[in-house]
Amino acid sequence: MLKRYHGDGDYIIKWGSMLLDKDFQYEEEPITILDRDVRKLRTKDIKSVNVQWKHRPVEEATWEIEKDMRDKYPPLFVDSGTTLP
Repeated sequence: MLKRYHGDGDYIIKWGSMLLDKDFQYEEEPITILDRDVRKLRTKDIKSVNVQWKHRPVEEATWEIEKDMRDKYPPLFVDSGTTLP
């Protein structure tokens, strides 16, 4: 049986504040690093960061490999490695 949906509106993207390209796509931008973690394999350690993305709630933060994020978004790691300027 179906139930009535009662959404809170957090899933709605505010299109006026986003820049879309000709294919109506946009690139997510990181806002801040929420947490850090090191996953140990047998021979190496993999550093990960939990990233909050622009236009997304904190609950949708994702774990990303720190090296990849440093290469793609260097300003994210300025100011003691926590937030964008």
